[in-house]
Amino acid sequence: MKTQFLDKEIKYEGWQLAPHWIYKNFKIQGDAAVAFIGECDVKLTEMVDIEDVINNEPIYSKSMLSFISEQFNVGLVEGVFRQRLLICIIKEALEKRGFVITRNGDDLFFEGKKLTVSIATKSVNSILIHTGINIDSEGAPVKASGLTSELGISDIKELANEILKNYSEEISDIILASTKVRGV
Repeated sequence: MKTQFLDKEIKYEGWQLAPHWIYKNFKIQGDAAVAFIGECDVKLTEMVDIEDVINNEPIYSKSMLSFISEQFNVGLVEGVFRQRLLICIIKEALEKRGFVITRNGDDLFFEGKKLTVSIATKSVNSILIHTGINIDSEGAPVKASGLTSELGISDIKELANEILKNYSEEISDIILASTKVRGV
């Protein structure tokens, strides 16, 4: 899987969770994951999480570290597994820095306050994942924590690159591991 941290600030509004968005905008073809920093403002009309729409829960963060991944030749259930794997890798990266992070499904919490948003969906030819980690929790519509505002992490790019690298290596290792066993 190809990965890249995008140095340009991007406001995530939900419409970016679309087939070939990474390829069309950044010329990264195939299985890929990108990370970027920017405001997050997802209106109900752009939501792919039907539960959030039903509950009238738009997403907002003044500043968020977003990850978007597009992966081909996998189904939606495997896509959700890969989404949860990304969440676990983020949790590990933060715990390595000394923080106590709790996970409930695809959500991470710090001191009982929501740290992340995440969704996996299926397009006509791929699975798409968006995971966002609050950087600044001010103005969030729920009790939220942020990487800088509550955890005091200042090098967001370093954290993002570590997560991208670990996620890519884990996916590659899983695929490789599937090739070394004898069928029974």
